[in-house]
Amino acid sequence: MKIFKYILIGLAAFSTLGIVSCAKTQRGEYVKGSATLFCDDGFKNVLDEEIEVFEFSYPGSSILPFYVSEQDAIDTLMSDGTNAIIVTQELSQEQKDYLKKKYKRIVRSHCIAVDAVALITNKENNVTSLSMQEISDILNGKTTRWSQVAGNDTTVIKLVFDNAGSSTVSYLRDKFLPEGKKISDNPNAYAQSDNAAVFDVVKKDKNALGVISVSWLGDDLSAAKKIPVEQRFEDYKNENDTVATNLTTEVNILKVSNPTEENDYNPIAYKPYQVYINSGEYPLFRKVYMISTAQKSSVLNSFYMFVTGFAGQKIISKTGILPYHMNARVVELKQK
Repeated sequence: MKIFKYILIGLAAFSTLGIVSCAKTQRGEYVKGSATLFCDDGFKNVLDEEIEVFEFSYPGSSILPFYVSEQDAIDTLMSDGTNAIIVTQELSQEQKDYLKKKYKRIVRSHCIAVDAVALITNKENNVTSLSMQEISDILNGKTTRWSQVAGNDTTVIKLVFDNAGSSTVSYLRDKFLPEGKKISDNPNAYAQSDNAAVFDVVKKDKNALGVISVSWLGDDLSAAKKIPVEQRFEDYKNENDTVATNLTTEVNILKVSNPTEENDYNPIAYKPYQVYINSGEYPLFRKVYMISTAQKSSVLNSFYMFVTGFAGQKIISKTGILPYHMNARVVELKQK
């Protein structure tokens, strides 16, 4: 089974990199050693940067990430194949009780970000926005052609998503589909291996409608990665608040409107910028959690402290999603 493959790889890498120190540490100290962490693929860009800066900051510490579906990440934690995951749902009390009874693990959970699900199209597509109702009709197969959503093209809408077990797919399924129905039931839906593949398909296919985490679309992090890690580390320590304001121009990022009685049927559509995620005006958002069962004297606990601390939260601010513990500022946004 795939899940056992991940566990065996993780254990092999763990033994190669070294055993985590079990020595007692003082408050605020960081432990050297190595460990695995399983993360939903939608947050790969976020976690890659967190790990690179953490490992630079604390030599001798190593985090080996596995980018999998959200369900695989949870299953691995529940089987004690890892002690930390990043997903978009908290564990139930029953799951926490199971880990405590079965493996003597105490669960710590922290909301680290608020993510948006973005809808992207090819640069040749002239559709610029969708309402929540239009999105529902596309996902449910009621709307099948671009001409039905104000486009000029009568060709079929190709719905492109990452994989059936991803948090993005689960979010849209729970929000828009009747119980028991799957996005993959739509004959015009096409699963890819990961978010990167979704992005590539949309860049090439003018009829594709891609579903992707907005953290894949932030230009600020792409620009930051061209800077040496030691300079990035110094910037992340700077306590001046920073938010990402630029999203990629390689694809079109659709605005989304949600006219309801609660907002006086406001027809204005919003892009998934951080300020609109924070206000709820961009309606497709969800929380992101880091869940750990690691002991306090462990490298994973040190990494947990880093991600939930100031520098870790500022890294998240560079990705396009909203760090949970930093306030978004209303700034002049570059509409692209």
